Amino acid sequence: MSSRGTAMPAIGKRKFGRVDLEVTDMGFGAAPIGNFLRPISEETSHAMVQRAWDHGMRYFDTAPYYGHGLSEARLGHSLRWRPRGEFVISSKVGRVLTPAKRSAINFAPWVDALPNVCRFDYSYDGTMRSFEDSLQRLGLEHVDILYIHDADVFTHGEAQQKVYFRQAMEGCYPALFKLREQGAVKAIGVGVNNWEVMLDFMKAGDFDCLLMAGRYTLLEQEPLDELMPLCEQRGAAIVIGGGLNSGILATGAVPGAKYNYAPAPEPIMERVRQIEAVCKAHNVPLPAAALQFLLAHPAVASHVPGTRTVEQMDQNVAWVSHPIPQDFWAELKHRGLLRQDAPVPA
Repeated sequence: MSSRGTAMPAIGKRKFGRVDLEVTDMGFGAAPIGNFLRPISEETSHAMVQRAWDHGMRYFDTAPYYGHGLSEARLGHSLRWRPRGEFVISSKVGRVLTPAKRSAINFAPWVDALPNVCRFDYSYDGTMRSFEDSLQRLGLEHVDILYIHDADVFTHGEAQQKVYFRQAMEGCYPALFKLREQGAVKAIGVGVNNWEVMLDFMKAGDFDCLLMAGRYTLLEQEPLDELMPLCEQRGAAIVIGGGLNSGILATGAVPGAKYNYAPAPEPIMERVRQIEAVCKAHNVPLPAAALQFLLAHPAVASHVPGTRTVEQMDQNVAWVSHPIPQDFWAELKHRGLLRQDAPVPA
């Protein structure tokens, strides 16, 4: 096997599964411009969307939950005069926003969000209202992709299986099905944090796509067992969010490293140290390996790394085009740090 490194083109386009839609294989994740954990200025938010466009990104993902509507409002403003046929937008349903006094709102984990109370609503009527409100905030006549948001164990605990999954399938799903039938959206899917829940949704409904928050990364490949083969069989596209496992695959195994939004446990820290050793031997930045790995699977259409600054975005684009030798992937598999059946970049 050759040890010569090959560079991937920075940003390309891929067909979105079985849907008549193309997306860029890196998209703009708009959660940070909803002021996640700390505020981002209007100027920085606008500059990031424009830089994403300059880099060639034409897929933008947002949600009502992000900043209680702030992310959608900012994204719509920054794309206002771009030709509508040149970009793809996804948003989500499952929460409804209602205006209220700021003093009455718990904004956590958002800071300086819009003055809306955010409540879960997976009903048919709630889904339709959420979709129409999103169009208003975005200032658009249609959304391309619509996901059922956070109907999972990660968000709701064990009640998910008993309550929220059923609500989503009885309320959100027929509403999304109708919107797709009417041409108001092109693709319908599910965006959750548990791959097992995604599998339940895929078995229960006719979904075009999944937005997988982590769960298929350089550290986690369990979806290869059943979920991703089912997506290939159905022609369902996968979009990956959180491909750096919320931090540790960007920072490495440093003190305080985050893994799936919490302090990384020692077994994960040790595994990352071992991967970093292979990276060092092959002169491969850990985040470059993590991001390029995502796109090797044929069911993956795009990934949407969240960025807080223009500089972070530029760095992500540099990482996805960094040359990585085939021997690097072979050594990860040889050392048991990557599943044997995991597709790797050619």
